[in-house]
Amino acid sequence: MKKIALFVDVQNIYYTCRQSYQRHFNYHAFWQQATANREVIGAFAYAIDKKDAKQQGFQQILRTIGFEIKLKPYIQRSDGTAKGDWDVGITLDVMEYAPQADVVLLASGDGDFDLLLQKIRRCYPVTTEVYGVPALTAPALINATDKFVAINDSLLLPCL
Repeated sequence: MKKIALFVDVQNIYYTCRQSYQRHFNYHAFWQQATANREVIGAFAYAIDKKDAKQQGFQQILRTIGFEIKLKPYIQRSDGTAKGDWDVGITLDVMEYAPQADVVLLASGDGDFDLLLQKIRRCYPVTTEVYGVPALTAPALINATDKFVAINDSLLLPCL
């Protein structure tokens, strides 16, 4: 059985699914598809902590599925924008797990990760998979992975 490490950019997946489909990502279906006949050596979901009950319930669902939740505090800037980027944290964890994994799976459409995937493919005997919303996934990220899996109807919950 191949060893897989999963890394989910929760904010990116939430907003891209909402923008393209007006629907939520189905983490149960994703887990079943991504981990079928594979040994999970790490599964991480990276999110922003707004400390509200609905979000905490969602985080508990992810834990029940098998994810370790990594949270950063929600920071509201004086100009109304928010800060909460997990790119460096995801990168550090991917670099830690890539030497142990046969497959590194990233769920995100963020093109900033293209260099990370190129690096681990060069340095380790690992294949990469990216799950993303096709219209909102950076072409550079799609080109940097061994396998791109389009988030479509089978990976979405019923309408909002």
